[in-house]
Amino acid sequence: MPGVAEVLHARFTEHAYPLHTHDTWTVLLVDQGTVAFALDRRSRTTSPSLVTLLPPHVPHDGRAASAQGFRKRVLYLETAVLPLALTGAAVDSPVVLDPSLGRAVSRLHGALAAPGEEFEAASRTVLLTERLRTLLARRGPAAPAPRGDLSLARRLRDLLDADVVAGVGLADASARLQADPAHLVRAFGAEFGLPPHRYLTGRRVDRARRLLLDGVPPAQAAVGAGFYDQSHLTRHFRRVLGTTPGRFTSRR
Repeated sequence: MPGVAEVLHARFTEHAYPLHTHDTWTVLLVDQGTVAFALDRRSRTTSPSLVTLLPPHVPHDGRAASAQGFRKRVLYLETAVLPLALTGAAVDSPVVLDPSLGRAVSRLHGALAAPGEEFEAASRTVLLTERLRTLLARRGPAAPAPRGDLSLARRLRDLLDADVVAGVGLADASARLQADPAHLVRAFGAEFGLPPHRYLTGRRVDRARRLLLDGVPPAQAAVGAGFYDQSHLTRHFRRVLGTTPGRFTSRR
């Protein structure tokens, strides 16, 4: 579906998401329980009927706020339909106190899951993304415009993003950015809230998810996403998503 990168339905009782990022917008709808999460180092909670909007490239985590766990549905929306310029408004107020928006998100999930309802799903996607754009634009302020001289941390992120599969060694990055390796790691952590190696691993897990959803076998997806082998992928996949690549694929 144009604009929708992925859809995830899941129930967790014990798994806690570590700090990670996505290159898409995360639209979270909680059906049962309460989710506690941190976004940009600020603690939040969200519960049923509330929509939570997490912007791309901003570290966040997540866990159940009680022993009963939580059940959730998630839309991952492309930046082509929700611009990055709206990031600032989403960081300031990620939880939307509007039950009607929750119903709109739920109806879109229903249309996406129904065979033969592509036209309805496309229509609901267009209306939802327009509504989210309007909501974020009204909140303001928009995210700051990119500066001509990007910070050291952002230049390192650009290097990591340029080749997620092959990656870049710390010594190589240090030489290319003309910065001390320790200073480079500290600057990245101060800017984004997680170390550069964990950021890169999260991007590779995201890539592996896309490959798995495209039908690529786990062993090939591991190498295609930059992991050493399938066991290497499985270890990090379970840490981030709370399940194995095989089980993730079997629940499609």
